[in-house]
Amino acid sequence: MSKQIKQSKNAIALLITVLFVIVITVAIGFGLRQVNEASSLVKNESFMYQSNILVEDIISVLQNSPDVARVADTNSSDELFNLLSQASFIPFESSGFEIVLKLHSARAKFNPNNLNEQTSNALREYMSINMVNNQYVDILLDTINGVKIDNSYNSRIFDENPYLFRDYIVSRKHLEQVNDFFTKEYNDNSLKNVAFENLFYFGSDKNSSVDLNYATQEVWELMLGCQKERAEFLALNAGVYSDVESLDLSNGELENLQRFKTSFSEPILFVEIEIQQSDNRAHISFEYDIENKKGSNFVYEI
Repeated sequence: MSKQIKQSKNAIALLITVLFVIVITVAIGFGLRQVNEASSLVKNESFMYQSNILVEDIISVLQNSPDVARVADTNSSDELFNLLSQASFIPFESSGFEIVLKLHSARAKFNPNNLNEQTSNALREYMSINMVNNQYVDILLDTINGVKIDNSYNSRIFDENPYLFRDYIVSRKHLEQVNDFFTKEYNDNSLKNVAFENLFYFGSDKNSSVDLNYATQEVWELMLGCQKERAEFLALNAGVYSDVESLDLSNGELENLQRFKTSFSEPILFVEIEIQQSDNRAHISFEYDIENKKGSNFVYEI
């Protein structure tokens, strides 16, 4: 039954998002022409500025798109599913530039900045299953709980990295610094067992929810403490969940899930833009709040 529902949603999505893809592609093309004109004048030095032109164009399209507005107006998980089903990957090439635009749910993964006593215990269990020392979670807690005047940290991470930001984990590059410290401090390569790209996302909001209609396999494993096969089943059937009953969880799984803040519809997009021109490359990502029409948590990697 869920398969039929999903097929029906895919068919509807194909119809209602074609114009959105066309509009955003035209906007990218216009931005590319501006970038190309600028590049002939200032070349590599202005690549970040040029990239920012594209970001502004894409945000403008998101703010004015009827398909995106429909998600906010209806507050419907179905409309969000329709949008992401057909507009998740848009490649574009023009004037020597290659661009890939990706739209995903920004709440498909767990934000480690949300760690509290209950979720920390869940993460310790998950890491233990992946043969990672529990001290790793203590190090994460050091990096999200701010400056301690008495220097009562769980680890020596700030002895080694005194200027490391410690209010929250900002990006994957920030996490890589944390992971490098753990690997060197404990001479432990076990973090290679963890698919962090599917487990964590990063944002300053320490009260965000996981959208269960987009939760990854790794996040289901974390939340439920279940086997990979069970987590894969829940992830593959995503898009049709409307309430807890539709998840068909056991009592133990439900109890574990209650440790996390979850939702069945989080209208926040994770936008990724990959830009390449000759030897210049940029990867830009940010969150876009559909209801408030605002971008946040911008990360530029040039």
